[in-house]
Amino acid sequence: MLKDWQKKILFTTWITYAGFYLTRVNISVAIPGMIQEFGITKTEMGIVLSALFFAYAAGQFINGQLGDKFGAKKLVAIGLLGTAIINVIFGFTGNFLAGMILLWTLNGLFQAMGWAPTVKLVANWFPVDERGRAAGILGSSYQIGNVLSVALAGVVVGVLGWRWAFWAPVAITIFLFIYWLLRIKEKAEDVGLEPVEVATKATGFRSTIRSVLTNRYIWLVALGLFGLNIVRYGFLDWAPTYFFEVQNAHITTAAYKSIIFPLAGSLGALSAGWLSDRFFQSRRAPISVILLVILIAGILIFPQWPDHLWWAGLINLAVIGFATYGPHVLMVAALPMDLGTKEMAASATGFIDGWGYIGAALTGVGTGYLLDNYGWNYAFYFWVIGAIIAALLIASMWNYKASPRLAPAVSIEGDPDI
Repeated sequence: MLKDWQKKILFTTWITYAGFYLTRVNISVAIPGMIQEFGITKTEMGIVLSALFFAYAAGQFINGQLGDKFGAKKLVAIGLLGTAIINVIFGFTGNFLAGMILLWTLNGLFQAMGWAPTVKLVANWFPVDERGRAAGILGSSYQIGNVLSVALAGVVVGVLGWRWAFWAPVAITIFLFIYWLLRIKEKAEDVGLEPVEVATKATGFRSTIRSVLTNRYIWLVALGLFGLNIVRYGFLDWAPTYFFEVQNAHITTAAYKSIIFPLAGSLGALSAGWLSDRFFQSRRAPISVILLVILIAGILIFPQWPDHLWWAGLINLAVIGFATYGPHVLMVAALPMDLGTKEMAASATGFIDGWGYIGAALTGVGTGYLLDNYGWNYAFYFWVIGAIIAALLIASMWNYKASPRLAPAVSIEGDPDI
């Protein structure tokens, strides 16, 4: 049954992609310890962070094309194994900035093998009118993965030191590598079911690239994500340091406080995908813009809370997380599936997410430089600018809606909803 396979595929992609974050955002909890042990500046640490993002951006552009050509199974498996190996090595790093930059660059290349092929896989299994909900569920994976990564790193760093932030997640990643290879199927046709969407003629690299580069909406989403990722990775990578330095929290406490950002974000992702299908007829822009306006206000308010109202600051951070990840999941999953369709979903995703990680790369070194030279308020101003860019660009495609291409009718028992 299609319904059963959709659940199986969505669960497998969800748990697998959550695993990628165990070996990506773990560095955010290690940063204070690395700065303390090595005596490096925040700008230098920001360069290490940006190295992953630049590599990830390049990898997304490439792997988007490869995902449409070769499918998700091989690429995702290679990415999981590669990031596990790099994290083991990084845990042994010494005070050698160039070596840290090289290793985290390689990690970015392996990490980039995860998302675009995964979105392609989900597009193969879900039609247009179900993709908002599917995207919301899939998108919650990287928020929960983020939460688990920070929680795990917070525990082991507090007890064993910052190096264990890199070593501890590897066993889980290897398990997911094996699980992925055993469970995944590329499309409904591979298990004897009818395709969920009418397929068009297969396209080659040249025509796929041309189709992506000449689509105005893909550019709008890509540049919007560029702005939104400035916000997202500003909070992901620097929130533990903010709590550690500004509120004098223990590093474990700082890690746990920062978890509220992706945890609330998972609710935002689930809500935005469902709302776009339920109330906006699968139009993704309206709910995105509403949440982005809330996000702008939330960022401006956040640094104003005094220390004794720490609980209000956490609520504020939850609102920021909700309003960040709601539009984010629509921009990196639902809209690429809508714009790229089954045939070019990975290519559209890779292009859009690649631009997003150029924004993330600027956030790493840019935030570090602002913190070293001007202080935390200027970092927040930088992040607000990113949110404004995203809101304006996505607002310009307010009425966009994908046209469904229905597959031949088949008799399927049960409720088709996921």
